[in-house]
Amino acid sequence: MINLGRAPCDEGVIRAAAATADCANRAKPWVLAAAVLGSSMAFIDGSAVNVALPRIQSDLNASVQAAQWIVNGYTVMLAALILVGGSAGDHFGRRRVFALGAAVFTAASITCGLAPSTTVLVAARIAQGTGGALLVPGSLALISAAFPAEERGKAIGTWAGFSAITTALGPVLGGWLADTLSWRAIFFINVPIALSTLGIAFGRLPESRDQSEGAAIDWRGAFLVTAGLLTLAYALTAMSEPHWTDLLVSGPLLASAILIAAFIWSEARGPSPMLPLGLFRSPAFSGANLMTLLLYFALSSAFFFLPFDLIQVHGYSATLAGAAFLPFTLIMGGLSRWSGGLVEHYGARLPLTIGPTVAAAGLALLASSSLSGSYWAAFFPGMAVLGLGMSVSVAPLTTTVMGSVEDKRAGTASGVNNAISRIGAMLAVALLGAVAAGNFGSALDARLNDLQVASEVRLSLKAQAAKLAGAQMPSQVQGEQRLAVERALSESFVQTFRVVMLVSACVALGSALCAWLTTAPITGRKG
Repeated sequence: MINLGRAPCDEGVIRAAAATADCANRAKPWVLAAAVLGSSMAFIDGSAVNVALPRIQSDLNASVQAAQWIVNGYTVMLAALILVGGSAGDHFGRRRVFALGAAVFTAASITCGLAPSTTVLVAARIAQGTGGALLVPGSLALISAAFPAEERGKAIGTWAGFSAITTALGPVLGGWLADTLSWRAIFFINVPIALSTLGIAFGRLPESRDQSEGAAIDWRGAFLVTAGLLTLAYALTAMSEPHWTDLLVSGPLLASAILIAAFIWSEARGPSPMLPLGLFRSPAFSGANLMTLLLYFALSSAFFFLPFDLIQVHGYSATLAGAAFLPFTLIMGGLSRWSGGLVEHYGARLPLTIGPTVAAAGLALLASSSLSGSYWAAFFPGMAVLGLGMSVSVAPLTTTVMGSVEDKRAGTASGVNNAISRIGAMLAVALLGAVAAGNFGSALDARLNDLQVASEVRLSLKAQAAKLAGAQMPSQVQGEQRLAVERALSESFVQTFRVVMLVSACVALGSALCAWLTTAPITGRKG
């Protein structure tokens, strides 16, 4: 139980002149602790759940579409509401909105852990994303309000370091919990973290808000972008079964286009838009965000599909599948400080062209994996090269985004770039999920033709094509034919995985081309 000690320093106490400095100084370590704990829930869940998806798919008898929504329900809400979440804290009180985010996230996590079906799980993940959209920007807003400018960089650096650690631990922790307890435990670990966060928030943190902010929150923009992204995700996910001209796909696609167009119109004319379109007049800002969209699209496809390949095809445990990501995270963590100085020494164009090109090479190496071969030969090289490419890309990309706008717009620019990276992840899971389902169905059909299996077996497996390699074998298939059909399923998924990784590699190369065309050759000094 947390010892809350003294009462929180609310605005009334802070305004009492004699106590202001002492109260603010006492609050600083608690602000940092609450920010780290609160945001760690969002980061752990963002990386841990992917590794558990094959187990969730098996336990809940879910299709790949349902698995896509388990990821995208969370991602869409986080992407759509992260800007309005920061604005809400400025208006209604940063501590209040941060605590609300923690409470919503925790309640949704408990619902996820108890979910009896994929429908309930997806709905709870959407609620989790809403809570995360209040938590993540709220944690940074609390730090910015509590620490003066000369101390803020170090505080944010500490927060970023812990965020990187929790994100890196997510796949390993998620895999271990799925193996030793249940995938449901991944969501229940948020409860003690949230209780600690809320205890600190109400026991130790000062309340703060932007008293000079007179404009209203852009609720209309938040509604339009959320509805537009959810509709788009639904259309792209549904595309894996009917043709894109089918009304179930074309209708939502048209609706999403109308909603997103209405969002842009609203942002162009609203008095306090959540997405100031004037930022995109900067070619560097526009180019960096387009590059972000493409690069995170490519990265997210690997993080979504690789656990299925490792667990369902190569027989890895969830723990080992999570550990398979460690080369990527360790390289990212080890090189992040070094990569932060690349723009100063070489300008933005060189690292932002080389980084995605190296990442594309890593994705191509993953595409070369087969049914045979050890982890060190089949997956380690690709993960290591992908980690190197992202290490060279991420810090220079953030520097370019922040340097392309005025200082007073830095927070908004960071929020926009964060949202776009998550939109890229959503598009990857939805669009490449449809590509994967179509490719897998065709590859499996061709192999079943060669095996000359009975028509009822073919129909049963074809009906389960949306589950990819998680399709259940019909009971009448026995003996050598069963082994042959199991191999056909595995080979079909490996072929599909190769196609998805090669598409992702091409998208990463597109990100490199975008960087070459939109960034200046040299913006800093040569080292």
